[in-house]
Amino acid sequence: MKNAIKVACAIIVIDHKFLVVQRNENMNLPLKWEFPGGKIEQNETDEQCVLREIEEELNIEVTLVKRLTSSFFEYPNIAIELIPFLANYEKGEIKLKEHKQYILLNKKELIRLDWADADLPIVKELQEL
Repeated sequence: MKNAIKVACAIIVIDHKFLVVQRNENMNLPLKWEFPGGKIEQNETDEQCVLREIEEELNIEVTLVKRLTSSFFEYPNIAIELIPFLANYEKGEIKLKEHKQYILLNKKELIRLDWADADLPIVKELQEL
């Protein structure tokens, strides 16, 4: 596998539902659904990254609950290691900075969306939690 880019994401629980975001038309994988997060920067832990990205992308604060199983996916031009964290919403008003929209879904509804490939194994793992 090519050198995988490490990306951390949060599965954020708000009122017993999961927050998911839709990529905008100008992003790679346009209009695919994903869990919010982003690339881990140099000298940053996985946990620091996900907390920073959630604040930057969504304008909210979360508490990390536990790390889930990483997902590896090789797209034609890039390889990704997606590191998911289960997180609880703490405070803030959701304001999307990059994504087209967000929705809150229960666990059974998640599988119906058109997911980015790297996020799919995480969706499947959530079904078993």
